[in-house]
Amino acid sequence: MRNLNAELTRLKQQGLYRQRRILDSATGIYAHADGREVISFCSNDYLGLANHPDVVKAMQTGTDHWGVGSGASHLVNGHTAAHHALEEELAAFTGRPRTLLFSTGYMANLGVIAALCGRGDYVFEDRLNHASLLDGGLLSQARLQRYAHGDSAALETQLARRDSGEKLVVTDGVFSMDGDIAPLPELAAAAKDHNAWLMVDDAHGFGVLGATGGGTVAHFGLGMDEVPILIGTLGKAFGSFGAFVAGAEELIEFLIQKARPYIYTTALPPAVAEATRASLKLLQTENWRRDKLQRLIQRFRSGAAELGLTLMDSYTPIQPLLIGDNDRAVALSQALLKQGILIGAIRPPTVPEGSARLRITFSAAHREVDVDQLLTVLEMAA
Repeated sequence: MRNLNAELTRLKQQGLYRQRRILDSATGIYAHADGREVISFCSNDYLGLANHPDVVKAMQTGTDHWGVGSGASHLVNGHTAAHHALEEELAAFTGRPRTLLFSTGYMANLGVIAALCGRGDYVFEDRLNHASLLDGGLLSQARLQRYAHGDSAALETQLARRDSGEKLVVTDGVFSMDGDIAPLPELAAAAKDHNAWLMVDDAHGFGVLGATGGGTVAHFGLGMDEVPILIGTLGKAFGSFGAFVAGAEELIEFLIQKARPYIYTTALPPAVAEATRASLKLLQTENWRRDKLQRLIQRFRSGAAELGLTLMDSYTPIQPLLIGDNDRAVALSQALLKQGILIGAIRPPTVPEGSARLRITFSAAHREVDVDQLLTVLEMAA
């Protein structure tokens, strides 16, 4: 039998052991974690909508009407009018004919890739793609080929070598650990030249990029012809939970028939769908949230430059502070916690060896004084 204790000991010795913190306050910028009052700089609630009164009220009203659970999968009797309305509103938001709700972003990625590709096909993925995208490629049993991060020329070369089978190019829109943006116009051109699908997981782009929060695709002015498969998650800038796929009528119908994580999973609670409908309206209409977020990011980057801190090249809410050594990253995270700043240490295998970091994230709910406090504490601890 596998010696689990020995493997746990090895993880601790390598500075890779992970521990959960216990929050006993609602998700937000000002939290109570492990018995300590903190300012959180590690949430993906980029627009501060998770506790918005309108979203909370919609959830409560939805629970009063629909109850707590959905009762079954979408294809049995779990697909309610709330789910259907949200799918239609997300389709309008993305400018695509249809969308399809999934219970999580991880399941959406597994479901789409494995439904579209199989033995004899090829899946091409950026080396820094999210684990769910890589796992989707493996699950599909297609040939998984990884190209250098953000390198459309490398992708072009790989695509040119394959002249049979389905070809699917998969990338994050905004990379979750580096915060940089994929070169979608170049990737789209390469995919089109070689008759390949392009699938973009825009989990960290929706709500943040684009004039009304349309994400990375909107940021570059691309449409469904360039990016036929678009994935979004609802637990980040939307402030709720779940995920969706947006695309053509035939794509969505095909996924309903073939995406196993959709077919065989209980549907999201309909009250969550109602809450998401409220957050979607706020995301599109309250542009000040994106404007404020950008001001906070610029304030932090300017202050970090003055302190000589090594930030990665990102202009999104994800601002990684590169440390390198695993133990040092953990020690810095713990030192910040003692000063009331909550930031997690990100280590391999989530990021490449030797690139441990503090993944600092910002929200429209932060204040300028919060950013200044973070910089002050970093100056003392780093």
